[in-house]
This record gives sequence, structure tokens and C-alpha cells, in this order.
Amino acid sequence: MSIVMALKYYFDLMSQPCRAVYMLLHLNKVPFEPVSIAIRKGEHKTPDYLKINPFGLCPAIEHNGFCLTESIAMSKYIIREFDLADHWFPQDLKKQAKVEEYLHWQHFNTRFAAASLFRTLLIFPVATGVKPDPNEVEKLKKGVEKMVSKIESYYLKDTPYLSSNQISLADLFGACELMQLFAAHQEDLFEKSPRVNEWMQRIKEETNPHFDDAHKFTYNARQRYPEIMKKFQ
Repeated sequence: MSIVMALKYYFDLMSQPCRAVYMLLHLNKVPFEPVSIAIRKGEHKTPDYLKINPFGLCPAIEHNGFCLTESIAMSKYIIREFDLADHWFPQDLKKQAKVEEYLHWQHFNTRFAAASLFRTLLIFPVATGVKPDPNEVEKLKKGVEKMVSKIESYYLKDTPYLSSNQISLADLFGACELMQLFAAHQEDLFEKSPRVNEWMQRIKEETNPHFDDAHKFTYNARQRYPEIMKKFQ
């Protein structure tokens, strides 16, 4: 008889994709062994972890000797392997394609725009002690506004969730990316869009308490942000 081992999930909740997969696991009560990887301490570059993820990135999963290193791929695997509700990643080809559409689009849009502004306002100043360039900040804000307008006018045009009438993987990944703006006190960039703001509130309400649990480091970063900015006044 073969022994079925628990799924191991390697993650750091400072990472947006890590938070999305973390929420998926908890929302669906998937049994897993959590393995915290502190990126800030370099634990993602240790020899043992590199055996799991040779790229030295988070998240990663290991399940009965099977490893995956990309968050969206592991999410799809978890959905099928543990027979999760169809709405997370539908079997219907057209519904599935709409979820895929957002998941592919977000890499160079939601993720790129929000993360770039977050890094410029918070990560780089902490690491270098150099005040953010106001011109660069304004440029990145315009990029975020353009991204948010596309979410509003296309992905949320006719549905309460991203291209769907039910919550899906797209919503978990999208919400986690926009929370980077919240951490840097830039949530007004999406709150001024009624559809996007309502969608964000809907996702929080529908996924809590796991949403708040997954974003505890994000909330902490938000609390620290004003103190960090005082150094540059």
C-alpha cells in the first residue's frame, strides 16, 4: 500500500502569490503542512529549499515527491487534486478561459503596476535610505490608475467578480496584488473606482477571517509606513 503524504506548502506571507495560495488552502480546508520561509532572512536560498524550488522563490509545494514552483500552477493542481469547488477554476472551457484570461493578464498589469509602486514607496527607501523620486512615484501612480481602469471597464464590467459571477482564482490573486497599494497608503488609487472598491470589499468579506490572516504582514507594513516616511520630511 502506498503512503499518501500531506501536501507541504512553502511560503512567506510577505509575498502576494503566497498569500493567494494560502487563502485557497484555508478557504477549502485542504490539509497541508505549512513550512514558513523567511525571505528577509535568506531562507529561500538555503540548499534544502533549493532542492524543492531551484529558482529560490516562494511559494512552492511538495506532494508525494511532486514539486511545483509557480503559484498559479500549484493552485490549479490543488483544485483538481483535492476536488475543490468548480468555481475556483471551472471545468467548462469558456468559463475556465475567462479565469485564465485574467491570470495571464495580471502579471504585467495588476502585479507589475501595484508591486512597482509598493517597492518604490516602501521597499527601496527602507533598503537604501533614499527618498522616493516624486517624478517616478507620479509615473507609477498613473500606471496603477490605468490598470485599475481596465479592471473596472473590462473584468468587472458585467460581473461582480473578475469575469465571473462567482469567486475564482482570479479574484484571490487580483485582491492580493492590490493590497500592496493598501500597505503603502495608496488604496485611494483603487477606492475611487466604485466597481473595483466594491469588488475588493466583497472579496474581503467572503474570504475572512483568512483574508486578514494572510495579510497580517501587509497590515503591519501599513502601520510602519508613516514612520518610515517621516525620515524623509
